[in-house]
Amino acid sequence: MKKNSDKKVALFAGALSLPFLARDALRKNGWDVFVIGLKNFYDPALKPDLVIRVGGGGTAARECKKRGISKLVFVGALGHINLSDIRPDLWSISVLLSVLKHQRGYDSMAVAFNKALEKRGYEIVAAQDLAPELTFEKPGIYTKHKPSKSDIADIKRAIEVSHIIGSADIGASVVVDKQVFAVEAAEGTARMLDRVVEMRKNKRKSSGVFAKMTKPGQDLRIDIPAIGVDTVRAVAAAKLNGIIINAKTCFVIDRDAVIAAANRAKIFIQAI
Repeated sequence: MKKNSDKKVALFAGALSLPFLARDALRKNGWDVFVIGLKNFYDPALKPDLVIRVGGGGTAARECKKRGISKLVFVGALGHINLSDIRPDLWSISVLLSVLKHQRGYDSMAVAFNKALEKRGYEIVAAQDLAPELTFEKPGIYTKHKPSKSDIADIKRAIEVSHIIGSADIGASVVVDKQVFAVEAAEGTARMLDRVVEMRKNKRKSSGVFAKMTKPGQDLRIDIPAIGVDTVRAVAAAKLNGIIINAKTCFVIDRDAVIAAANRAKIFIQAI
């Protein structure tokens, strides 16, 4: 019996654990998942159905066409790509030229990339739309510890600043402790938090919040913000009181473990 092509999806897997969680959640929700590992990034334990280099889009396109797959999902970190390892094929070069022609910044590059693939007959789908359990599905506080009055003021400020830096395509994360303490730039969230940990290592009492928000107008199908247990540990080490993320759009890597870690550290997590 021929499988329903509407329930077929190709999962392009980068680094870390999110591809495992996305694959399993998609399959649990009835999707026929064809896993494509990105060479030098995916975890070999994932055992993908196909491995391609970052510039090997033509190989992936042929396999997807052969299998009747038109829906694509991209998850997992890529980090710093070694340009010498890309060696794009002709198919990827055509996509790259289209992206370079239309992109005007980091976020617009993702939009241009998605449009280039759509013109070639593919539908880019957000993993969190197909498997909402990868996120906090509803706004609310998910931990035993709740925000104090001073935390609520910091939360409001953090959301405002997140929208400002997001609109300027600067970053997705901010730390606020009565004033703006740190803003994510090109170094990424983890290194920003490392800076905060170092600056606050002699602080005795916890205060302030960490917010990781989607950017206004951000294409939510590629490069979605995510938090995990490591995020909770870094926030605790930085002596911050809580974490603010978006409901429905920010990935929560191993949700139960994240909540348990936050409860142990007496940190609140609030989805808005």
